Amino acid sequence: MDEKGIREALDRHWAASDASDFDAEHAIYHDDALLEYPQSGERIRGRHNIQASRAAQPNTKRFTVRRIIGAGDLWVTEFILDYDGRPSFTVSIMEFRDGKVARETKYFADPFEPGPSRTQWVERMG
Repeated sequence: MDEKGIREALDRHWAASDASDFDAEHAIYHDDALLEYPQSGERIRGRHNIQASRAAQPNTKRFTVRRIIGAGDLWVTEFILDYDGRPSFTVSIMEFRDGKVARETKYFADPFEPGPSRTQWVERMG
């Protein structure tokens, strides 16, 4: 799959994630895909297990993609993952093999108040 095809697959993946369409959301993964959450120390092996773990989450989730960048087989998506109205700034790093995700690593960060020591150099984001 070329880069245009990967980008289109990513757009479909994130749209399906936002719509809680679990079948379409997980079509992007290889059967033997690996998903890692370094902050919680979790590793999930296999597309079926990745999908089942996400479907079992009781939270209401919304996804707002900020940007997608990548080339070749390495793609990064920055997005805001809203869990029950609470935003988490998230980075997904996806490694592709033969046009499907072979490995994904996700990092999550909660918002925080800006530090007063740097206010003179800061421009507030929307």
